[in-house]
Formats: sequence, C-alpha cells, structure tokens
Amino acid sequence: MSRFKIYTKKGDDGTTGLLSGKRVSKHHVRIKAYGTVDELNAWVGMIRNFKIDEKTENTLIKIQNELMIVASQLADDTAYEVSKLVNILEPIDEEAVKNLEDQIDIINDELPELKNFVIPGGHVVVSYSHLARCACRRAERFITELNEIENVPKFIIAYINRLSDYLFILSRKLAKDYQVKEIKWIAQKK
Repeated sequence: MSRFKIYTKKGDDGTTGLLSGKRVSKHHVRIKAYGTVDELNAWVGMIRNFKIDEKTENTLIKIQNELMIVASQLADDTAYEVSKLVNILEPIDEEAVKNLEDQIDIINDELPELKNFVIPGGHVVVSYSHLARCACRRAERFITELNEIENVPKFIIAYINRLSDYLFILSRKLAKDYQVKEIKWIAQKK
C-alpha cells in the first residue's frame, strides 16, 4: 500500500496552489497572510505548553481552531458561496469576534487598570503571549493589505484585530498568574 506523500514538487517553481486551483507566487500577499496566521497558531500552541488554568486552555484551543478556519478562508480566492469550504466549515463570523470581546472583558475586569505600555517579558509564557500578539499584528497587516486588492471577509479582519487585543490582555493575566511584576514603559523626557 502506498502512503500519502507530503511533497508534491509542484512548488519547486516558486508557486503554490490556492483552494480554487489557481497558482500564485509563494510571496503573494495572500500566502503571507495565511502563512502568518499559521505562525500565529503555532505561537498560541506554545502558550498552551505551560501551566495555565483550564478556562484559558479551552479558550486557546478554540482560538487555534478558529485560526485554522481563518487560514482556510484566506487560502481560498473564490467567493464563499461557491467555495469548496461552504459545506465543510462555518466561516469566522460576528459571534467569534464577540466571544473574544467577552474573554477580554472578563480578564480585564480581574486586572489592575493600566495607563501605560508594558515592556514585554518577565516569564517565558508571558513573552510567548507577546510574540503571539506581534505575529497577530503582522497577520493583520498582511490581511488588510490583501483586502486592498481582493475582498477579505470583514469578520476575519475584525477577528484578527480583536485577537491581538486578547493576546495582550492574556499576557497581563499570565503575568499576574505567574506573579511577574509588570514593568510599565514611561517615556523619558529629554
């Protein structure tokens, strides 16, 4: 019996296939967008390697599943109604954005008020949350760049924007959970 081969050799010319079958360069902004979402998903997975509460663990798993949907939607250059995805998965929608907002509000209510930027660090898991936030912001830049040339579903843009806020507030929660002192950044006058 022949095993599925992971390599196809189709990308040896510097192109990759979208779900529609269309081939584009591997540096096309669409590829950068969903590739960065994939990287973000890996960073979120890295946070889960640490001791975190069950509610946060479950939220992160939900987010990772949603990031798989976002990447799938970005890998498809056809309208959703005619997409191969239409019968496979539910697209990111307003409810996914609202769920992130709810999580942000719950966590934020348990933290001291913040009026300054925070210098990332203090514990590895806190730093991973900041790295995930940075990857999320980069994904957002690529997604909005893609949206200037091709239509990106509006809830994907809102979701990624809200997710970066969630990852920031998560870094603060993790600092509190691990009893790490937050170092506030205060601009020094010349």
